[in-house]
Amino acid sequence: MKFTHYIYSTLLLIIAGTLTSCHDIPEYENDPQGNFEALWSIINEHYCFLNEKGLDWDEIHVRYGEKISPAMTREELFTVCAEMLGELRDGHTNLSSAWETSYYRKWWSDYPQNYDARLIEEHYFNFNYRQVTGVKYGILPQGNIGYMGYGSFTNVIGEGNLDAILSYLATCDGLVIDIRDNGGGNMDMVDRIVGRFTTQRITAGYMIHKTGPGRNDFSEPYEYFISPAPQGRMMWTKPVVVLTNRSTFSAANNFVSVMQYLPQVTIVGARTGGGSGMPFSSELPCGWSVRFSACSVLDAKGNTTEFGIEPTPGCAVDLDPVEALAGRDTMLEFAINLLTH
Repeated sequence: MKFTHYIYSTLLLIIAGTLTSCHDIPEYENDPQGNFEALWSIINEHYCFLNEKGLDWDEIHVRYGEKISPAMTREELFTVCAEMLGELRDGHTNLSSAWETSYYRKWWSDYPQNYDARLIEEHYFNFNYRQVTGVKYGILPQGNIGYMGYGSFTNVIGEGNLDAILSYLATCDGLVIDIRDNGGGNMDMVDRIVGRFTTQRITAGYMIHKTGPGRNDFSEPYEYFISPAPQGRMMWTKPVVVLTNRSTFSAANNFVSVMQYLPQVTIVGARTGGGSGMPFSSELPCGWSVRFSACSVLDAKGNTTEFGIEPTPGCAVDLDPVEALAGRDTMLEFAINLLTH
């Protein structure tokens, strides 16, 4: 079992323990007030970013508590509770009922999209690209540069898939890994892909979990590592550009947080969407499920990545909509120019 997978699983067990065994757990009534108090308390005791986000959770309790009444409907209660969770500004935090799951969208909706999949498929590949397990790849028509577009870390890439992709691109002088609009998924894919770009075991980052109900009850950082791919696998040691936008989130954000420190890698595009909290779920008396960030993941230098990761200095660029109409992706063009000069 990989160390990272082991530590993720271990930390989830620890987090579960803090939810159930560190202190007496009050029982809440299954009514509007009881469900509201249960939700507020779960976040108050177990959410990992209250301090980092500068939230006065007590003031939020008062403000939203004034909206709770015994006569309110389930839908009205859900709306108030979902709005309260929205104060966390966290795409990993959701409230789920039988009819709706709340979702905080402003982490990406207030920013340019900076990505058009068809623009690349049509104007750079004339639709003649290869595709396997969610990866679109090929050789770009200028500069002898390889391209890998990975749309979601939920798509599992096997070691054999990576061998095939990197073998096909082996004659290229540089590689673009495009993870714009990649909303995350399987953290094991981060290990697997990064392992093709490092020849030695590296510190990938650190994890911190809650150890008790107090807002400052946190563990010491746990270091975790990523190792090179097994011997005999295809590796890539030539220059790499990772393309990002605001919708690069969660596991994709973690991928950027690791890749940014590899010597041959440059991050190009827009600041990522963040989402570094490992989510955990709990339940309200009425049966609604609440998912929230319970474990903070830091990068290899101990920096939080919850608020996103900036491009390499001098490499911030947006997609120009006028140029896009002419068939040019200005972000991809910047990456190609970087790799060919």
